[in-house]
Amino acid sequence: MIVNAIHLCNDEELTRLLRNGDNLAFTEIYNRYWDKLYYIAHKLLKDTDSAEEIVQDVFLMLWKKRETLNIQSLTHYLAAMTRYAVYRNISKEKSHREQENIIRMVTADAISEIDIDNKILLEIITELSNKLPEKCRLVFQYNKLQDQALADVAQQLNISQKTAEGHLTKALRMIRSNLGNAMHFFLF
Repeated sequence: MIVNAIHLCNDEELTRLLRNGDNLAFTEIYNRYWDKLYYIAHKLLKDTDSAEEIVQDVFLMLWKKRETLNIQSLTHYLAAMTRYAVYRNISKEKSHREQENIIRMVTADAISEIDIDNKILLEIITELSNKLPEKCRLVFQYNKLQDQALADVAQQLNISQKTAEGHLTKALRMIRSNLGNAMHFFLF
């Protein structure tokens, strides 16, 4: 068909040509209806990018299914395709948001459980450290629980850093050995 003549075709002729795979007919339909379909999609979505994507998908689907389509009115058919594409998009977005909310809730619950587990573990360690000899307990608690430098702890307790290291090593050894028993009780 002559390029200029395609503009003169009505929708029924364009639909027939489209069904036969005519690229020019498809281009004419695209040019004739793109703005109208975009208006429908944008009116429903209020989102420029999504509206453009939906209209592109509608035309892609029109081309892919051109041989099997039963179109009575091209205008109504394309408008309905666009509305259904918008509804599918809205449904997909809603489902996606619901999944994100579920993931957020599960993550928050897991973090809460970890926080609770950490608090319980800290209580167990504190309880075990309270059973240590006084200097071992003080070195351990200042250094490990209050995060003070070992040199500062040694100075504060008026002992050498080497002595503080010995107390810390003894405390860690005792807590580790007793922690195994406490963790076994804690886990079971």
